Amino acid sequence: MRFRGTPHAMPILALGPVLVLLFLLNACRHKNEFAALSPEQSRRVEILIRSQYDIPADYQLALGQRARSQFPGYYDLPVTFSHDGKQVKFTFLLTQDEKHLARLQEFDLTKDPSSGILFNSQRARGEPQGKVTIVVFDDLECPFCARSHAALFPDTLQHYKNGVTIVYKDFPLVEIHPWAMHAAINAGCLAEQNTPAYWDYVDKVHTHYADFSGDKQRLHETLQKLDQLAKQETGVDQSTLDLCIRKQDESAIRASIAEGKTLGVESTPTIFVNGERIVGARPINWVWASVDRALKVQGLEPPAQTDVMRTETLQNKAQDALK
Repeated sequence: MRFRGTPHAMPILALGPVLVLLFLLNACRHKNEFAALSPEQSRRVEILIRSQYDIPADYQLALGQRARSQFPGYYDLPVTFSHDGKQVKFTFLLTQDEKHLARLQEFDLTKDPSSGILFNSQRARGEPQGKVTIVVFDDLECPFCARSHAALFPDTLQHYKNGVTIVYKDFPLVEIHPWAMHAAINAGCLAEQNTPAYWDYVDKVHTHYADFSGDKQRLHETLQKLDQLAKQETGVDQSTLDLCIRKQDESAIRASIAEGKTLGVESTPTIFVNGERIVGARPINWVWASVDRALKVQGLEPPAQTDVMRTETLQNKAQDALK
């Protein structure tokens, strides 16, 4: 308050141009420091990222503006990956001498990847209160899901007796599988009335999925076959089932897809074993190894390894089931 009309005002005003000049110089220095990479250096960075992470050729990479990093000696370098109208951005670390690139990813240890998965007993198989829960995001038109399904049942249930609960969630890849959504809705219609009928339908579709054409020209015929297969199930009220099948309400399936996406599901099958994720139709001993770890964490001893069937045998069984 004493600056106004006091002798102190003059020195401060006299410093004004100097402060402005210092600010401009400082701004120029920052602009220089965070200038965009040269085209040659940008190309070197892109080649390195593509080779190290095996990025498909049809994915586009765009390097952003360098920014100050919390890590001394590094800049933050945002890189945007684009494909088919979708984008995702990752931050890399670039040394200030522009000679090295690093990638550091932070994970939240307070979050359980599968803690938010919702399911009900209508989609569960095995022991209702199993010590280990195996959640499978499934696509009934997916050949890899069929292979995984054949390996899971009945061997996993037999191996662990009452130790596991297996739950199926819908994740039809509608972009590439024209009848997957329809089949999932039919299965859901059965699950609403009769759990064994649901699992019998899922077993049959997975076992004989090759009998249902994926040709869009024959889609109507395929959908009729799927409907007829569902209506052959016993223990359900046929009029209720017919109404549900005719309605083809996708809301529950879409909700399951959305749930899967929040968990990072992008392909099928994706399996969660007490939160531990397995992507793809892996050998069944991969799943069993995850189950064993989950049991040991709880202080429980897994079944003897001598009971584990050889991977090759299980894979052959899965392949035979698809013929």
